[in-house]
Amino acid sequence: MSRFAIPAALCGATFLAALVFGLDPALDLTTAALFYAGNGTFVGEMGLGGAARRLFYWIPTAVVILNVLLYSARRLGVGRWWAPTGRGVVFVLLTFAVGPGLVANTLLKEHSHRPRPYQTTDFGGDQPFRPFYTFDGACQRNCSFVSGEGATSAWTLGPALLLPLPWRGAAVAASLAFALCSGLLRMAFGGHYFSDAVFAVLFTWIVLWLGWIAIRPRGSGLGR
Repeated sequence: MSRFAIPAALCGATFLAALVFGLDPALDLTTAALFYAGNGTFVGEMGLGGAARRLFYWIPTAVVILNVLLYSARRLGVGRWWAPTGRGVVFVLLTFAVGPGLVANTLLKEHSHRPRPYQTTDFGGDQPFRPFYTFDGACQRNCSFVSGEGATSAWTLGPALLLPLPWRGAAVAASLAFALCSGLLRMAFGGHYFSDAVFAVLFTWIVLWLGWIAIRPRGSGLGR
């Protein structure tokens, strides 16, 4: 694979997403309406939706802790199981802090001013809908663009790629499925639009790629 294939694919996908949602902002309203139950409620609020969200919320943090514990155990000579390298742990911690932490939850969510679906007049709220690119909505903090939980779920691709080959394929597939389900779950709660979830994934994967280039963790599929 060409070394330019991954950045080209990520940049191309981001440009395509911006083009699609920029030319047709109503696509966000159409997809959000699929999860709207009426009377200001969304389908995610029913049944086991709350329990599923809590589980999804903590999985990425558990992945961070597990990597640190495995590395620490290896350094202390405890156990013979696989553990990430020192560079691998730095990669895990730094990309988690920069991708979901800085880019998604600090720079974008706190400054995009985009109301969440449940906050808009289209779905029982009192604020007007705003496209993802305007940054002029009525939301003041912890806003819709981008999805923080979508970013953390997409981030799990990084630790998955650090695993040795016998487990790497299954871990990557699980990470992709996790990111998809997390995005759908947040939409089901009326917490995010489709574009919020899509850009959360793309921006986080760009951070992962940049982190890989900067840190070069050993044992990752990106390095072979």
